Parts: sequence; C-alpha cells; structure tokens
Amino acid sequence: MGSVRQASEPGAIAEAAGILRRGGLVAFPTETVYGLGADATDDRAVARVFAAKNRPEFNPLIVHVLDIAAARRLVEWTGEAQALAERFWPGPLSLVLPRLPDCPVSGLAGAGLPTLAVRAPRGAAARALLERTGRPVAAPSANPAGAVSPTRAEHVLDALGDAVDLVLDDGPCAVGIESTVVDLSGETPALLRPGGLPAEEIEALTGPLARPGDPDTPRSPGQIASHYAPALPLRIGSGAPESGEALLSFGPDAPSGAAVERNLSPSGDPVEAAANLFAALHDLDRSGCTGIVAMPVPETGVGRAIMDRLCRAAAPRPLVDPPDRN
Repeated sequence: MGSVRQASEPGAIAEAAGILRRGGLVAFPTETVYGLGADATDDRAVARVFAAKNRPEFNPLIVHVLDIAAARRLVEWTGEAQALAERFWPGPLSLVLPRLPDCPVSGLAGAGLPTLAVRAPRGAAARALLERTGRPVAAPSANPAGAVSPTRAEHVLDALGDAVDLVLDDGPCAVGIESTVVDLSGETPALLRPGGLPAEEIEALTGPLARPGDPDTPRSPGQIASHYAPALPLRIGSGAPESGEALLSFGPDAPSGAAVERNLSPSGDPVEAAANLFAALHDLDRSGCTGIVAMPVPETGVGRAIMDRLCRAAAPRPLVDPPDRN
C-alpha cells in the first residue's frame, strides 16, 4: 500500500515534489478529483502512469501547470486561451492547444498528438506541489482506467495501492467532477468534455462551442464511450429500483424501495450533486447490491457533466478483464 501524508504536514509538499522530480508517482488533490501525478517531461515517469492505470496509450493526459506563464512555455497561446485563462484559471478548465516545437513534455503524455491539454488547478495543495516541483505535471485521475474517479485519498489507496509512491491527503475534493476540456486548436472552439465548469459560462466568452467528435480517436481524456464505470452494472432510470438494486438518487422526490440509497443532493442542487457523485458511486459499488440505478439529473449547467459521466458509466463495457479492485 502506498504511503499517505497530510498535505498540511510540514515537509509533505517537499517530499512529494522530490518524488516527482526523481520520476516517481504522487497522487494529489485538486478541486476536481485526485490526480495521479508524474513529471510530464520524463518519458519513463509518464509511462508509469499509463501502466499504473492500465490506460490505453492513445488516450492523452492533461498536463497541470501553475499559471499562464508556465502554459505558454508548452503550447501555442492564443487570444481565446488568454481570455479563458484570465477568467477561469486557476480552476476546472483544461485547454487543448498546439504543442510548441520545443515543448519539453513527453510525447506519450499527449498520445503522440500535435496538441496538448493544459490546466492550472485550484487548491492550495496542488498549487504548492506544482510550485515546489518546478515542472509540468501530467496527472489523470488516480484510478484504474475506466473506473470511478477518486475524490478522497482512501479511494486512491483502494484502487491503486502500491502503484503510487505517495498520496497527499487534503480531504474531499470540492468540485468532485473532472475539468471541462475545450479544444482551441481548430477554427472553432470545441467542447471535448463537459466538466466542473459549465459550458454556458465558457460560451459567454467564446460563443457557441462545437461538440465532441469520434470517441475512438480521443483528443481529450473522458471521450471514450465506456468510462467512469463502477464494477456493478449501472443503468439510468427514473422508476422504482429493481430487486437488489442500489439507488443513486437526486432531489426530494426519489423513488422508494432501494436496498441502499445515496442521494446526490436532497435539495436538487446540481453543484452539490457533482461534488458527491464519485464518492456515492464508490459507496454503492461496495454495497453488496446486484446493480445500481441512477436517476437522471437536469442537463443544465454542471448537470450536463453529471449526465455525461453517468451515461458513460452505463455504456456497454469493453470486452477486457475488469480492473483489480482489491
């Protein structure tokens, strides 16, 4: 089992930064989910991320940076990127832009694409780690590929164990759902993944966003059809749960009769629901039930991102061995 340190402990950030600079893996909290961090300029370290997650190498990673100045050293910066970053960074927004010719980030981190996804995360622990490391950090969610994302340190330990050299624990993630990803590499800005920043807020600056393309050739994490999935089968439905099913509910009018229930927001608040989504799925996955039925959430604001995650969790699973959950 990987070691755990409270992010607020004296020396914890320095220890984590040292591990990253030596090519190790550190799971750390952001405002969205816990990320599995590696020095993005180190090919071997990035390869360790893919191996730890059993992640397909055609699925690119998001590179975390401290600020706009750090991002400009990696990608071709545009006026739209500047406007969005000034408004929403640090925060749950990732921008896909063309790599600079001398970009030091490993080609594996970008899945060999001519573009790179960059973001400046919010949260004291993440920002302190980036500042102390002094290098861009590639950090997908700290869980096996396709499984439920972690929003607490214990989720990381349960899922990845010894594959992580150190877990920085700073409590539950505030946003609880991954960043919104916007592609700025083409003529029209495109929404590649809905996330913690509602698309409507972005479109107030950019105008209408084009929508994602072919999920078989992802330009961003989270575009594969089956993703964010618990081990138990999950379906989306608004009726009463079937015998043995756990219920993932939303709002004050949840149906009764579930063996186990987790209500994402009894008051019907989508922001609260997003923060609770992955923790609730982790709980229900270990409830002993035979499956999970999830109530739909209104697809406005961050509700669109919640339904994106639920639809991918309910999608047919690829015909591969499931990840080891032990």
